[in-house]
Amino acid sequence: MALNLLGCQQLDAQKLERPDPLPQDTFVEAYFNHTQSTDYQEPYRGLKRSGDDLEKLIVDAIASAQSTVDVAVQELRLPKIAQALAERHQAGVKVRVILENNYSRPWSELTKAEITKLPSRERGKYDEAVKLIDRNNDTQLSPTEINQGDALVILRNAGVPIIDDTADGSKGSGLMHHKFLVIDGRRLLVTSANFTTSGIHGDFAAPNSRGNANNLLKIESSELVTAFTQEFNLMWGDGPSGKPDSRFGLKKSLRPPQQVKLGNTTISVQFSPISPTQPWSQSSNGLISKTLTTANQSIDLALFVFSEQRLADTLAITHQRGVQIRTLIDPSFAYRYYSEGLDLMGVALSNKCQYEADNR
Repeated sequence: MALNLLGCQQLDAQKLERPDPLPQDTFVEAYFNHTQSTDYQEPYRGLKRSGDDLEKLIVDAIASAQSTVDVAVQELRLPKIAQALAERHQAGVKVRVILENNYSRPWSELTKAEITKLPSRERGKYDEAVKLIDRNNDTQLSPTEINQGDALVILRNAGVPIIDDTADGSKGSGLMHHKFLVIDGRRLLVTSANFTTSGIHGDFAAPNSRGNANNLLKIESSELVTAFTQEFNLMWGDGPSGKPDSRFGLKKSLRPPQQVKLGNTTISVQFSPISPTQPWSQSSNGLISKTLTTANQSIDLALFVFSEQRLADTLAITHQRGVQIRTLIDPSFAYRYYSEGLDLMGVALSNKCQYEADNR
């Protein structure tokens, strides 16, 4: 079993022999912001770099909308995406946006006292936002810069309807991690990336960064569009009208996996989370475990966080019967005490002198 827990080194694309782009599936197109087969120029830092421009794919999809655009994303901070949504809304297209409540406030509206109290990670996000919005680099955010560069202000000024996961009457689930768009009820975009500089392009504070390694799928399937629209409507409820009829987090009912046949490919989709009182086998992680057990030759995993013990157990058993397993884990989470990547290597870290149950 092979694991790589190290960060990715940034290589000069000009010094590499460029691989040919892989052919795309008829129904599901896959894009990667770290691919070496294409180049693009970043819209904010102006850098020429390798990778698919995931933001442009999203903007182009929004711009193509004729009737509806539904967006569910944990964090939306990129002004070009916001501008595309605002333009479509003002053109008469029905636009709906769902965010997570922790990221539903414009950065430019934080007071000095609030900024001072931000945890280090959130302060880094704030500093990044300021550099994105402050186009003349004078360290001051003018009204014009805010109106043109703060994505949530752009949406609000345009009157785009927005809710977050407090729309169910709660303080927020903290679990609204969706990242998908449904266009005109016929096209679906699903991505692992938040709509931020860090999620797609790279940070102003780190000129050599190229964004977290993320992917985006463009899917043409009426059945999958229906499934994702149902999930969106469950969360949306009556929208921003004020009734607590939205459903987020554990307030969602248990829904089994759905299978859709696209050409020669079968796609399974299941929405999380489910209550811990339900059988684990019925959860999304349970579905992943069941899928892993079907492997005969190899399993490749690329994970931001890996903390589910039962999935580590499944991989260990699968590896013991001769299946090759390769795992990439983000370095910021790979070495934490709850990392199952360490467990797979036979390493355990204590937390307050206690070890996780079932660690090897």
